[in-house]
Amino acid sequence: MLLQIPFHHTFDCDIFGPLGIVEWFGSSRPIWKAHAPMSAQIEDYYPADIFNRIKEFADTKETPFLVVDTKMVDAAYDELRSAFPIAKVYYAVKANPAPEIISLLKAKGSSFDIASIYELDRVLELGVSPDQISYGNTIKKAKDIRYFYERGVRLFATDSEADLRNIAKAAPGARVYARVLTEGTHTADWPLSRKFGCQNDMAIDLMILARDLGLEPYGISFHVGSQQRDIGAWDAAIAKVANIFERLRSEDGITLKMINMGGGFPGNYVMRAHDLKVYAEEITRFLKEDFGDDMPEIILEPGRSMVANAGILVSEVVLISRKARTSLHRWIFTDVGKFSGLIETMDEAIKYPIYTEKQGEVEEAVIAGPTCDSADIMYEDSKVSLPLNLAIGDRMYWFSTGAYTTSYSAIEFNGFPPLKGYYI
Repeated sequence: MLLQIPFHHTFDCDIFGPLGIVEWFGSSRPIWKAHAPMSAQIEDYYPADIFNRIKEFADTKETPFLVVDTKMVDAAYDELRSAFPIAKVYYAVKANPAPEIISLLKAKGSSFDIASIYELDRVLELGVSPDQISYGNTIKKAKDIRYFYERGVRLFATDSEADLRNIAKAAPGARVYARVLTEGTHTADWPLSRKFGCQNDMAIDLMILARDLGLEPYGISFHVGSQQRDIGAWDAAIAKVANIFERLRSEDGITLKMINMGGGFPGNYVMRAHDLKVYAEEITRFLKEDFGDDMPEIILEPGRSMVANAGILVSEVVLISRKARTSLHRWIFTDVGKFSGLIETMDEAIKYPIYTEKQGEVEEAVIAGPTCDSADIMYEDSKVSLPLNLAIGDRMYWFSTGAYTTSYSAIEFNGFPPLKGYYI
């Protein structure tokens, strides 16, 4: 419970509160010190040489913009391949569709998870082979299925009978995999429930129908939710898949060949998660417990975990204000917001670490964007402690923003241009 003290009283002492120390020195406005969530520390997220390289480049650009260090993306791919040697990597292009990222990952041997004909055109133009592409979107037009098929793509996701019949007509003989619903809503920071996937029995029916329609029933996919911190979510999902594999084999004579485990591996945000190595060890154990030596082909679709940590979004403080003379916190308005790359702060789901060069005493602040929309507030319930000497014109560095920022940025809301991205 917060300490309630009438504001007309003054004190010459420090008072301990639940979030830290409140300091009064003859002032009507208390200053919170120390224990509230602090602004990010560089060493917790980036090696000094990488941050210095990004900042040196950033100092030459006008805000707002994203800078992505491609060496970190390169290292993230190697780390994933090392942790999951049994898996094929299909990069989720929607996380960051920059040509520089696609070209880098193509050169390293990655395949690609594609959500639309527009992403397809981009990766094909960059030389990606159609046999390294999966059409992972379960919501698609029949003409778009044909578009993929005519360009050589033969691997399609589905979760409904109508979509499956469209695939059978527009992509005859293609390999299909059914996406199933999974748990994880309460443990993923960015849940992916309800809209995608179907119940187990329906997935079985779809695979039987796929065979009857002349398609190849190839496998089962799931996604436990983006930024999933509960490794046990994979255990439950893999067990479901194993049951589907066994029922189709024993009851219908269909032998599935592949499990697509989607994404879900986390980026480094304020609420930290296990290292990728821990995820890999546990998930591999789950797979071996359910499939033993009869391991199917395994596909991973990393997006966030591949590019998030490599990016720093740089913004400028536009305005600092208080809503009342006795207000306990500031409002800090910056030139980037929900509509220019930070949509994942919706419901304050993803909490980005924020760094400023200013140091000293801190106070909690609401962080909001520049547009004329009252929804353009990133953090209000989860206020951010930032230095009291932060001033208009200072820069804010949003760490781990390489994923789902530039690709989410609005085209021209309030006339603001899309978020720029630089790749170094």
